[in-house]
Amino acid sequence: MTDAKTGDAKTAELLAAVRAVESGERSAASFFAEPAPQAAPGPRAPRPAPGPSPAGGPGAAGRASGPVTVPEELRAVLAEGGAPEELAAPAAEALGESAAELLRADPWQLLATPGVRPEQADGFARTLLGGECGPGDERRAQALVVWLLERAALAGHTALEPAALAKGLSQHGVPEPDEAVRTAVDSGAVLVFEDSLDAMPGGGRTAPAEAAGADGEPGDEVAERPVELLLGLDRYALAEESLADGLARVIGAHQQAPGDAGGGEPAGDGPRGDGPSGVRPGSPEAWEVAAASAPSPSAAELIRAVAGHGLTVHTGGDAARAEPAALLATAVRAGLRAYAAAHSHDGRARLARLVATCEGPDGGDGGPDGEVSGAGDAESCVVTVAGLLEGREGPARDEDGAWSLDLLIVCDAPQLDAETAAALVESLPDGARLVLSGDPHVLGSAGPGQVFADVLSSGACPRVASRTPDPGPVGELVSGIGIGELTQVEAPGKEVVIVPVRDAPEAVHRTVQLVADSVPRALGVPAGDTQVITPGHGGAAGTRALNAALKERLHPGPGRFGGFDPGDRVVHTPAPGRTAPATVVSGDDEGLRLEYTGTGESVLVARERVAGTVRHGWAVTAHQAVGMRWPAAVVVLPGDATGALTREWVYTAFGRGERHLSVVHGAEDALPRAVASVTAPDRTTRLRKLLKQSAQQAAAAAASSETPVRESDGGAGPGA
Repeated sequence: MTDAKTGDAKTAELLAAVRAVESGERSAASFFAEPAPQAAPGPRAPRPAPGPSPAGGPGAAGRASGPVTVPEELRAVLAEGGAPEELAAPAAEALGESAAELLRADPWQLLATPGVRPEQADGFARTLLGGECGPGDERRAQALVVWLLERAALAGHTALEPAALAKGLSQHGVPEPDEAVRTAVDSGAVLVFEDSLDAMPGGGRTAPAEAAGADGEPGDEVAERPVELLLGLDRYALAEESLADGLARVIGAHQQAPGDAGGGEPAGDGPRGDGPSGVRPGSPEAWEVAAASAPSPSAAELIRAVAGHGLTVHTGGDAARAEPAALLATAVRAGLRAYAAAHSHDGRARLARLVATCEGPDGGDGGPDGEVSGAGDAESCVVTVAGLLEGREGPARDEDGAWSLDLLIVCDAPQLDAETAAALVESLPDGARLVLSGDPHVLGSAGPGQVFADVLSSGACPRVASRTPDPGPVGELVSGIGIGELTQVEAPGKEVVIVPVRDAPEAVHRTVQLVADSVPRALGVPAGDTQVITPGHGGAAGTRALNAALKERLHPGPGRFGGFDPGDRVVHTPAPGRTAPATVVSGDDEGLRLEYTGTGESVLVARERVAGTVRHGWAVTAHQAVGMRWPAAVVVLPGDATGALTREWVYTAFGRGERHLSVVHGAEDALPRAVASVTAPDRTTRLRKLLKQSAQQAAAAAASSETPVRESDGGAGPGA
């Protein structure tokens, strides 16, 4: 009875804490362990130069690419608990070398293995522990807290409100969910963050000196500022803090004093070329020369914004990529060490072609084929984000781990999750400029965070909105979708075709017909250049069903290597958010050998990783297709998948076709309804608030530094 009363008291205390913090009555620090103080923006701290990151991963740390070693002890404990043999490799990867020992002590740690549900972990625990376990087991509650936060991360959240976390725990039968949340915080499994909700400089609650009266006594009103209390795993939540600090450093390095016109000098001490006509690289004159030679007004606006700021955001559709390409070309020509990074291999190739066709400032400084003079091969300055972070592409790092560059342009920036963005910004040298460029209407990142949207909404830097429209009927259709309008467009060349279907089997039949016969015959686009896109993997018209039908028609075979045959069209996903189209070359006991489309790069996928990272690729989801385009796209909208449709999904899927779009339409009125009123769910993140707080702190510091100091009447003057 005493224990029950104690538990009720603790629960009430936690609820009181949440209410007090959210109302501003008390600080979260008075209830929980003190959060780590936010570092003031300043020069990047020296750190060891990192080696190549593991292949994969949309964030700084990706999934390993080699075979997984599974200890026999782990196989034994999984078998003893009734878990399937297939869990051995992913459990070993998730839990490490001591996985067997960890699972015996805490069977619910099995939840750390991808794909394992709470009811499965409960069954595993009951088999191992017998009557020693129950719904209220503290180990179970702690594992569920972490599992719920990881699940939230898969949905894009970097943190959750305490009430949302407690609700999730109660849905899984935890008898005292609020107490479980508190215990998780006290144990360090979960971090607590308080972010100011007001617009006062500095954020957080008022310091005692600020609340005191003129005579040092407490003022009439202690102005405790309301804050938002959030809980998160350190991996994701602290990535946002690191990112916010890094962006503040980038912004602060180029903040101009009143009357300043300069754009600053190039970062670092590395070599760089000569500017045009003897103009000093990185000088205001050099930037103005670059802007004057820009191929479009939007490109000129972007160049001028970059000249005066450390961080710039650029928005626009696919055609607007010509503007960061022009920025890159002119920056390299001006003698700056500039690089542009795209999300995918296809995006890199398309961006490189745009850079290679940029002319010189007077129309005659390009190479014999229009290549950028001074830039050399466009491939040398256009990279992928993953290749840049892993050290396979782009500039070298100095002894502090910073890249040798003056300007980094990140295209497809909506695909940046918090960890990836933090890794990029941490690697920028002091004084470097950063441009985040992308289409704000596409699907967001696969990983947690919404970096592009948060930076945009924070107002921390200038935004350049492109005025370059996407061309043709497909571009017109997609542009309308972006503002919530599904309009009928004129398509005299059959650029847009709607194919109505009654049910999923008919959708599959018509899709195969379009890819194999209709599109090649009518438009001259071969089946290999046509991409099918559908809402999900499952269902009667999902990627599995469509790929099976397309393989049977286009490349039949027995599936000799785990369901794959040489020549099969596949997609390789080494980590969430990174999808690479490829072709199967061969397979053996080691695994499946693939050749990436467009690059010719050969990769061996370990045998135990094939099932989780390789799928047939004639049909993909819109999330897999983001960042890539094909000559023709066939978008399948079956009636049983209408719940997955959002404006962002439709915009992304319809925009994957460069020359042609066929819509196999069985969604009826769900399609216009999704475009008009169904948007992607909001993500709970902290970056926007952190950036606003940094801007407020910087403004307060600047204001205090400009305040004149009044000399006292009795003070000694100079020379006294």
